[in-house]
Parts: sequence; C-alpha cells; structure tokens
Amino acid sequence: MKILDLKLTKAYYKLTKPGIIRGNAVTATAGFLLGADGRFMLASYLWMLIGLSLIIASACVFNNYIDRDIDKKMARTKKRGFVTGEVSVKGALVYGTILGFLGTISLFYFANRLALGIALGGFFIYVVLYGLAKRRSVHGTIVGSFAGAAPILTGYVAATNHFDGAGLILFLILVLWQMPHFYAIAIYRQDDYAAANLPVLPVKTSVENAKVQIILYTAFFTISAMSLSLLGFAGKTYLFVASILGISWLVRGVRGLNAPDTRVWARKMFVHSLIIITVLCLAISLNSVLP
Repeated sequence: MKILDLKLTKAYYKLTKPGIIRGNAVTATAGFLLGADGRFMLASYLWMLIGLSLIIASACVFNNYIDRDIDKKMARTKKRGFVTGEVSVKGALVYGTILGFLGTISLFYFANRLALGIALGGFFIYVVLYGLAKRRSVHGTIVGSFAGAAPILTGYVAATNHFDGAGLILFLILVLWQMPHFYAIAIYRQDDYAAANLPVLPVKTSVENAKVQIILYTAFFTISAMSLSLLGFAGKTYLFVASILGISWLVRGVRGLNAPDTRVWARKMFVHSLIIITVLCLAISLNSVLP
C-alpha cells in the first residue's frame, strides 16, 4: 500500500512539470533582483516565488489534462500520469485548482496585484491560447513564448510594483530566447511531433526553414539582451556577458546550416540554450553588485 501511495504521489508531483517550475524560478529570480536593485527584500522574494511557482504548477496540471490525447502518441510523454491511468481526471483537476488558488492568494496578499495579473495572464496564455494554437498552427510556438516570458516579468514587477522599459526588455529577452530553444527541440524530437500531428515548424514546413528561424531569433535575442545595458538598465559587466553568450549561441546556430548530423546539432543547440539563459539570469541577478 505504501508503494502504491508513493507512486501516486510521484505521479501527481510530475503533473506539475517540476523542471519547468525550476527553470521559471531562475528567470523570476533574475527579474526580481534586477527590480530590487540591491535592496534586501527576502520575504517579498520568497512569497513571489511561492505564489508564482504554485500558479505555474497549476497551469502545468491543466496543460497535462488538455494534452492527454496527444501525450499517448509521443515517446517522451507516454508515461505521464493521465496516459498511464495513475492519475484520475477529477483528482487532477481538483489538485490543479487548489494549486492555482493558493498561488493566487499568495501573490495577491504578499506580492502585488500587478505581479498577480501578469502571472495569471501567463496562466491563461499557456493553458488556453497555447493549448489551442499549438494544435492548429506553427505560430503556436510564439504564443507559448509569451507565457514562458511571464515569470521574469512577474519577478520584476513584484519588486518594483510598476511596469517600465526594463520590464519590457526582460520580457522580450525571454520571448526571443524561447523560439530557438523550442525549434531546436522540435528538430531533434521531430518524429514525436509528427506522430502527434502537431504542426511545429520542422514538421509543417522544413528543418531548413527552422534552422533559418533559429539564426534570426538568436540574433534578435542577442540584440535584446545587450539592450538591457545599452539603454541603462544594467552595467558593463552584464553587457560583456550578454554579448559573449549571444554571439556564441549565434555562431552555433549558423553552424547548423552545414551540420553533418542535424539532430545532433539541434540537441547541442538545445543544451547550449539552457546554459545561455542560466548564465544570463545570473548576470542579471548580480547586476547591482557588478560594475
């Protein structure tokens, strides 16, 4: 009985997509610390992180519910709780609702309403708009990127209680980062997406087109990342780091045009994207103590 309970607990835990929560916690932290500008606001930070993480967890549970028909067709998702039958629909929906409610209460009472509004906006885009768009159009990726950029902006406005140019740039950085990040996944997981009949760019058009889009978005990402410093919102050390990261990613993207094994290159492009965003967020977080 204990083994069964442990398996069920693990299945519910995985419904929240912990990897996504951890990744968004990194970007939200960067946004908060940039907005705090060296001020020590531990309680505000922790409540922001708790509330946002609960809302993201809720969104992931509902996303799993919506995607349960296509998850069974993809190798990387066919072991999810809804597919295996470990998790009941009713139980999961109650679970997701409770998570969302607790997250909303946390941000409403302990952060600010602007942060809550952005977090809930990200929830709506991810669950509803992206949930519909990714099944119907190659543009579903850009819709999803708006949801993925909400956490860094939530962190920023939780610290500042206002939206300004720095917040807009942070949002754009994350939108533009996600496009090559996801296209790289779509290339090396192309068979999975084709099996699920999802119209991602490499499946709907061609891998070559996706490679060109990766280069373009990587270039725009580099410009947006550098602009945070060029427009006076970050220092010279950050500018140096952002430049090196963007250019290195762009070079790897260009090499993909003549890659002998496209899927191996795409996998490396994906891993590189994770390094890029982690180091960039670290540079943003430390901006107030670096020259």
